[in-house]
Amino acid sequence: MTTWRLLKKNPRLWQRYFVREKVLRAIRLFFEDRQFHEVETPILIAHPPAESYLDVFETTLFDRNRKPREAYLSTSPEVPLKKLMVAGMGNCFALTKSFRNMETQSSLHNPEFTILEWYRVGVDYHEIMKDCEELFLFINTYLQRIDEQSEELQPKVLVYQGKDIHLAAPWERMTVAEAFAKWAGVNFDEFFDMKKARNIAEKKGYTVEKQTTWEELYNQIFLNEVEPHLGRGKPTVLYEFPGVMGALARKKQSDPRFAERFEFYIEGLELGDCYSELTDWEEQQGRFENELKEIARLGKTMYDYDHDFIDALKVGLPECSGIAVGVDRLIMLFANAKTIQETLLFPGEELFSL
Repeated sequence: MTTWRLLKKNPRLWQRYFVREKVLRAIRLFFEDRQFHEVETPILIAHPPAESYLDVFETTLFDRNRKPREAYLSTSPEVPLKKLMVAGMGNCFALTKSFRNMETQSSLHNPEFTILEWYRVGVDYHEIMKDCEELFLFINTYLQRIDEQSEELQPKVLVYQGKDIHLAAPWERMTVAEAFAKWAGVNFDEFFDMKKARNIAEKKGYTVEKQTTWEELYNQIFLNEVEPHLGRGKPTVLYEFPGVMGALARKKQSDPRFAERFEFYIEGLELGDCYSELTDWEEQQGRFENELKEIARLGKTMYDYDHDFIDALKVGLPECSGIAVGVDRLIMLFANAKTIQETLLFPGEELFSL
């Protein structure tokens, strides 16, 4: 049943959908208070950032003489925001639509989704961890005040599906290596060795074929044995990801096997992905080229990376850190909904029912 029919049949559901406009308003107030610039980034672009784990939407753009050229729907506002920081904008954020193909038939994905990205100049990813803590408290307080949920506000407690999530800072912090040891019984120093990683995965009963990559081995263990435990009762910040899994992230100086990257989780749900941003143009170009080779190997839609972005890095991206947050998932939490489709007036699944 399409959403408009559902709402016509059950008008009480409107309040759940109206949570979206309240959350978006709170996000903008949060960044306005901190003097960030809001940026409108393009949705139709010539070059997506080269990230092999994503599938892009390709289209054709015609000029006035009907001369065609390839174009794509944006997967993220990241590259345009970084170009503006090179130009001197300073702290900024975007609250926009992004598009990723093959993200249907899932309660946590939609091919067209709302994304929040923000960047701070002169900081590393530890400062963005604090931003996340403050943002969630701000939104929760804002919603409770305007909804007058009770005489005594509980801004530090988010109730989701009957469970109390305690938002007070500091959130739980855990490295990927610590998480693998705790919940999967895996020594990460051994797991970095491809042969040992294959043996570990095989003993656990996972699919290991000749062409299976290290990242695929990692994901099988992480998604099944680690991720479900994260953010239970209190948000978890998982940090220091393997360097090969951060295409635009700076490597950790003291141990370059890892990247200065974190994700944060609530009730097993991944909500945001943050980097200390890579500023070395040569390393970034090399990573993009490797990602394009992987895209070709996987048989995905091929495209060229944004050479203008590399030119911007040559001019100089200031030391900075940024994060992408899935707004639909965030709204799902604050609306106490089981799926993101329950918060979208026009979910992507309806494309296949019309």
